[in-house]
Amino acid sequence: GGIGIKWSLDELAAAWLRYDYSESPRLVHRLDRDCSGILVMGRTQMSAAILHSVFREETLGASKHDSDNEKRVLQKRYWALVIGSPRRPKGTISAPLRKVVVDDGKSDRITVFEHNNTILSSQRAITEYRVIKTSTHGNIIVTLVSKSDFGIAYPLMLSDLNAGFTWLELSPLTGRKHQLRVHCAEVLGTPIVGDYKYGWQAHRRLQNLAESDLRKNSNEKVAKENMLPFGLNKDSGSISEKQLRLHLHCREMILPNVSQVLRNPKSFTDDDLSKLKSLEIVAPLPSYMQKSWDILNS
Repeated sequence: GGIGIKWSLDELAAAWLRYDYSESPRLVHRLDRDCSGILVMGRTQMSAAILHSVFREETLGASKHDSDNEKRVLQKRYWALVIGSPRRPKGTISAPLRKVVVDDGKSDRITVFEHNNTILSSQRAITEYRVIKTSTHGNIIVTLVSKSDFGIAYPLMLSDLNAGFTWLELSPLTGRKHQLRVHCAEVLGTPIVGDYKYGWQAHRRLQNLAESDLRKNSNEKVAKENMLPFGLNKDSGSISEKQLRLHLHCREMILPNVSQVLRNPKSFTDDDLSKLKSLEIVAPLPSYMQKSWDILNS
């Protein structure tokens, strides 16, 4: 939901996912508006409350520096395509986040904030990452053309701009707003493709280059049947397009099967979470991210 949002998931769920229940399902695990992947809803108020405790326990456990996979009742793995490549192939980011007001109070953004080793009005945020694949795809890079001071066009390598693309797997151990996007952009120095809010400088450098042949069809009219309710197009937005979609996807989630608790919710405690069987959910890449994957691996 929010200002200017015609359709919200809460409204769609109330209209289409109620089935024979008197109450609407409730969102428990949300995504940024342009992010794709797994959402989690509670079928009833009771199931939503129990699921909320699962996600709350995730953040509390991470704040205690519990990074043991075996002890986690909840695991989330995102895939992201980023501009550039981290210095290390894998690691853990522990950088507190804070919301700051910008543009004379008209908007806000999340940023890494730590002053004199003392965290002030900020929230601890922890992310594990690993490199899946790095690409300096020549067919893409060589078609980017820049003009010299003498007006002569010549091929310009993205690597010359410290760019290139990298696929990352991101595992947030805490659930802070825009955590993955800020950690990628401000800590790793590799903003997510399509993230103009936190990676606008990197995108501007790319957009200042002459348009490549891969982007020549970006102005074509989009067929109505490809449009989603939120005004998003299910096919366009890959690295072959002029306007990039956010390449951040909640790909996998492992969480406790809380249906077992619902049989006797009054006796439920947070300690029971680790005793429950797990559910593993996997969401395939959306078509525009799959297209980017295929291009970089061709």
